[in-house]
Formats: sequence, C-alpha cells, structure tokens
Amino acid sequence: MKKKKKKVKTSKFEKLLYSIAVFLLVISPVSIVFSKATLAQINFEVEKQKKEIEAQKKTNESLAMTIDELASLTKIQEVAEQQGLSYNNNNIRTVVEDS
Repeated sequence: MKKKKKKVKTSKFEKLLYSIAVFLLVISPVSIVFSKATLAQINFEVEKQKKEIEAQKKTNESLAMTIDELASLTKIQEVAEQQGLSYNNNNIRTVVEDS
C-alpha cells in the first residue's frame, strides 16, 4: 500500500508572511549599507565644518590682534602726529558711568 502524501496547503496569510520575511531579509542589508553611507557623508561634512570653524577662529584672533595694535596709544599718537594733531593730556577727561 502506498501512503498518500498530503500536500499541506499554505493559506494566503502564510504566503503573505513568507513574502514579508523574504522582503525584509533582502531589504535589511541594503538599508544598513545605505544608512552607513549616509552617516559617513554626514561625518565628512561635520569634519569639514570643524575645519572651517577653526580657520575662521584663527582669522578672528588675527584680526583682534590687529585691532589691539591699531587701538594702542602709541599708534593713535603716531596717526595724530601724521595728521598734524598734537596729544595734550590736559584735554582728556574721564567719564565714569554710575550704576
């Protein structure tokens, strides 16, 4: 006697579950690679911005030093003399702000 093998029929719900599982198995590695590539690009942009910030800080420091040099009393006296002005300490008044 031959035993008849019963075919186990899969329902539409089971087929849907299998399809979703296969889809997830295929999409997962792709999404992981895509997210890591995006993260690498963002990290590259962050490092680029950090370098630009550092360069701007150096420029700002240099300009602040230049301002300090130009605002020094000796430089002011030098420019005043070039313009034909004289420095008279008696004409200087100190203003004090009351708080």
